[in-house]
Amino acid sequence: MIALADGASSSPLHFVEYFLDHRSEDLGLLWSHTWLSVVPVIVGLLIALPLGWVARRHRWTYPPIMSITGVLYTIPSIALFVLVPPLLGLDTLDPLQVPIALTVYSVALLVRVVADGLASVPEETTQAATAMGFRPLERFFKVELPIAVPVIAAGLRVAVVSNVSIVAVAGTIGLSNLGQLFTQGFQLSTPDAYYPPIVLGIVLCVLLAVVLDSAVVLLNRVLTPWRRAVRT
Repeated sequence: MIALADGASSSPLHFVEYFLDHRSEDLGLLWSHTWLSVVPVIVGLLIALPLGWVARRHRWTYPPIMSITGVLYTIPSIALFVLVPPLLGLDTLDPLQVPIALTVYSVALLVRVVADGLASVPEETTQAATAMGFRPLERFFKVELPIAVPVIAAGLRVAVVSNVSIVAVAGTIGLSNLGQLFTQGFQLSTPDAYYPPIVLGIVLCVLLAVVLDSAVVLLNRVLTPWRRAVRT
C-alpha cells in the first residue's frame, strides 16, 4: 500500500498534490494503461479485417459471424479476465491475460465495423476497379479499404475509448494500470474517505481517452487526404 505524506489532504481537489507525491508510480500506471488500451485494438483490427472482408464478400457468413462476435462482447470483462488464464494455460496474474481479453472485445466490436465499412464502398467503384484490372486482393487494399477508412475509424474511436474504461477494471485483480489508483483510494479510506487517488485515476483515464480518440481522428485525416480535397 502507498503511504501518505504527512498532512496529506483527503479533499478531491488535492489530486494534483497526490500525483506530485507519487509521480513515478503514477506515470508507470499511465504507461501500462496506455499500451493495454492501444495494443489490443491494433491486434483486434488485424484480426477483424479478414473476418469483416469474409462477412462482406460471402453474405451467408454475415449473420453467424456477427452473432458469435456479439455474444463475445456481452461477456463481462471481469469474468473474461478470470477465464483467460485457465483456458490458455497462463498464470493467474499473467500480464498477457488483459491484452488477450481486450483483443477479444476489440475483434467483437470491429468485425461489424469493418464489414459495414466495406459495404459503404459504392458498387460502381468496385466495378470500375475490376474493369481497370485490379485483382481482388489489390482492389481491397488500394480501393475498398481506403474508402472504408472513415467508417472503420469511427469504430476504432469507440474501441479505444471503451478499452480505456475496461482496462481500469483489471486494476481490481492486481494488474498494473490506472485502475490501481481506485483500489489505493479505497484502501486508504480508513477510517475516513480519501479521494485524491480516485479523482486522479478518473482524470488520467479521461485525459488518456481524449488523447487516444484525437489520435484516431488525426490518423483518419492523414489516411483520407482525398476527403479534404473533395471538400475544397
